[in-house]
Amino acid sequence: MLTCPECSHAKREVMPTDACQFFYECEHCKTVLRPKAGDCCVFCSYGSVKCPPVQTQRGCSSCGA
Repeated sequence: MLTCPECSHAKREVMPTDACQFFYECEHCKTVLRPKAGDCCVFCSYGSVKCPPVQTQRGCSSCGA
């Protein structure tokens, strides 16, 4: 689940397993989400679970996080 910090709209989204998702547009308020400082993707910043590379502590190969 991704939750927009602006309007609190939550939506279940498919998390990519082979790349980071740097941008996500909230379908409710149209705010474009970007990762917070220190996070590699929007799932790590606004998701209910971290991205697969972070979950396995491998680090993200696409962004170096």
